[in-house]
Amino acid sequence: MLTNHEKSVTRKGVTVFLLISFAGTWLWLLFARAGLGLSALHPLLQLPGFCMPGIAAVVVRRWITNEGFADAGLKLHLKTAWRYYGVAWLGPPLIAAATLTLAAALGLWTPDLSGPGGLPGTKELVTVLGLMMVALILTPLYSGEEFGWTSYLRPRLFGGRPVPSTIATGLIWTAWHFPLAVIGYVEFTNLAIGLAVWALSFQLQEIILMWLYQRSGSVWVASLAHAGNNMVLFLILGETLDGRRGLGTVTPMLLALAPMAVICLLLLGTRRLTRKTPAPGPAARTAYCRNGLRR
Repeated sequence: MLTNHEKSVTRKGVTVFLLISFAGTWLWLLFARAGLGLSALHPLLQLPGFCMPGIAAVVVRRWITNEGFADAGLKLHLKTAWRYYGVAWLGPPLIAAATLTLAAALGLWTPDLSGPGGLPGTKELVTVLGLMMVALILTPLYSGEEFGWTSYLRPRLFGGRPVPSTIATGLIWTAWHFPLAVIGYVEFTNLAIGLAVWALSFQLQEIILMWLYQRSGSVWVASLAHAGNNMVLFLILGETLDGRRGLGTVTPMLLALAPMAVICLLLLGTRRLTRKTPAPGPAARTAYCRNGLRR
């Protein structure tokens, strides 16, 4: 149990974290678009804004709460968590395959099975493998979000109780993305419906990311999965179902909800999300004592 002082320090840390994350990101996006005239897809616009939650977590851990980084999940844990790295790397293309299978079953897409044995052609397979390698390379960049949302924020909401803290984090993460829907990063024909589907997608993603982080103990596993979602899953679906079939932005995202929902239901049904993560962790509470914050 946290003492009243520790709870107060945690609330202060979370407040400052959210302030830096939202204000820093939103103000930068406004300046980059209106002031610098950068496209929403320009790396210079994306990188500072998308790294802001990680920057906020560093500032809070180092200078606001002085709790340090012992419970931040910064170790790779390659020997003990290798299977979760595999899940994080292979999961996005497998979810993409399941989504495309659903699209084909619904008559929304006709697969090209011109490859050997009735499989997709070599070009498609090489493209998928290339995107997976890009996701692996870009994992450190996506830690800018995971170090903030999954590693810092989630364990400090609702006392670290997995289900409510994950739902709250998913909603906050969604709201943080909203400006991207009005600056050209993503285009929804119907903004209200688009944002609603987007919110569901973020919520399901956060459940999976939290599970990977909790099971592996490493923020890098969650970062790899996050990179795969962006660089593999949604790029494949966007190109195949939107770019080629003209189904729009929402339809591929909506179809992807089905396999992700199945995964999340399995995690919830097997109670794999019910193990409580204290907020902050024992290592952080030790830091409170060491830095003289406990009175």
